[in-house]
Amino acid sequence: MKRLLIITLLAVSFANTADCYEVKGLQPLAPYGVFSTFSAETLNHKKFNLGMNLEKIQDPNFYRASIQFAYGLTKNIEFSAALPIVLNWQESTDGTEDLAFGIKHKIYNGSSVLPAVSYLIAVSGYSGKDNFTTEGRIGGGLILTKKIGPFKGHMNFFYFKPGKSELHEEYSLNIGTELAVSNRSVILAEVIGKKEFDKNKINMLEWRLGYRTRTADNIYTTIGAGFDIKNRTPDLRIMFSVNFILPIDKVRIERVVEE
Repeated sequence: MKRLLIITLLAVSFANTADCYEVKGLQPLAPYGVFSTFSAETLNHKKFNLGMNLEKIQDPNFYRASIQFAYGLTKNIEFSAALPIVLNWQESTDGTEDLAFGIKHKIYNGSSVLPAVSYLIAVSGYSGKDNFTTEGRIGGGLILTKKIGPFKGHMNFFYFKPGKSELHEEYSLNIGTELAVSNRSVILAEVIGKKEFDKNKINMLEWRLGYRTRTADNIYTTIGAGFDIKNRTPDLRIMFSVNFILPIDKVRIERVVEE
């Protein structure tokens, strides 16, 4: 039954991979990334990006909702925040993870040969429920993006140090791609490798596939699924997100009067 479900998800391009319970933290908001892989591009100056991300995770079974926010401080600097909320963990526990904040700064626009380059600095305060907190964390990393025709590729390397003394440092390598199939729709693919806080070795390897569409000029809807490569939990993750970019760009209409 599980194999049939996975094949069905792949057939409709709504599949993505899953892993053991991990700290969510900051995640990219469309269209500036894939699922967990950030784009080096930044939100336009004085623009707001507001989003909600929902996940259904299987084995262990729980739900997670993330409230996300971003603001373009300048044309190359973006501020972001996220609050993940865990529901029905072990069929009994609800609560929030630590509130996360970050700054993404694009330092190189890229060229015909070289990728665009940004860096991310992120920090979380000790604000989450005991089951889900790392008692704060600090870290960041490097973000690369290269566009070739309809393909856009991203690579991220991140490092985070938790506040809780018994936890280990976290490292992750994210590789994601976007394939534009129309001027409003893209197919998404992603591979995530991570050494998480509770282990001292790589314990998450996940591949993801999904679809994003611009349902209105300022609204993006993304659906995807994930499957774990290393046979660790969770077995399956289904994801859905919607986000809004404000204010909406005004279309300038010029009147031509013939004499």
